[in-house]
Amino acid sequence: MSKNRKKALRGRAGRMQGGRGSGRASTGQVRLWGHHAVEAALKNPDRNHHKLWATREAIAGLDGELPPDFPVEYADNPDLDRLVTRDAPHQGLVLECAALEDVFLADVLDGDRQRPLVVLDQVTDPHNVGAIMRSAAAFGASAIVTQDRHAPPEGGVLAKAASGALEALPWVRVVNLARALEEMADAGYWRIGLAGEAESSLTEALPAGPVALVLGAEGPGMRHNIAGHCDALARLPITSTVESLNVSNAAAVALYAVAAREVD
Repeated sequence: MSKNRKKALRGRAGRMQGGRGSGRASTGQVRLWGHHAVEAALKNPDRNHHKLWATREAIAGLDGELPPDFPVEYADNPDLDRLVTRDAPHQGLVLECAALEDVFLADVLDGDRQRPLVVLDQVTDPHNVGAIMRSAAAFGASAIVTQDRHAPPEGGVLAKAASGALEALPWVRVVNLARALEEMADAGYWRIGLAGEAESSLTEALPAGPVALVLGAEGPGMRHNIAGHCDALARLPITSTVESLNVSNAAAVALYAVAAREVD
């Protein structure tokens, strides 16, 4: 990814507000929890860390040591429970840090085009988006692309589901998803929308070149305009036993198909 392009912060850091929430402490700041999410964020040099609340046992379980001057407040689990969403599995670690800097689509398109792009059309559940990020990172996707609106915010729920992938996988937020798909086509990507009603299977639709996988929200699926900006629609070859797969499961299967195609 180009290092010369100017990047803008998503917002100025504000003072932390207490209480339960989705994980965004205030504009420009996020609160992450869980062993893998917090450990990955601590190792990410692009993160601006503010404070870590933790049990002593959880600190001891981290890979590597914190800098001597790192702001840590030791706490018991009941105290940590009050910093996260209700019943969130924080595993003794809660980190307040700045949101990641914006990533621009042009930077991603300038990168390795043999790695697939994952485009999400109004997938709003942070558990699903986080799980898709985890699969995308595992199968070597170059980025995930969502709308700036109609997508979950960066935060604790999503980061926990992503299990560290939030720190490793570029997340591009765009204002106009249809226009972004046009830019992908101009860059040489074959845009495949996953749709259960499609006649062709994904393996039949996959080309040899760059691929952008497009997935819609569960239930309504892709919007008509987004489907119209795909070069092909394809289905996963599932049996009639179930009507459809969860969008995060469908993304994992599709990403495996792309990876297997590259191996072949």
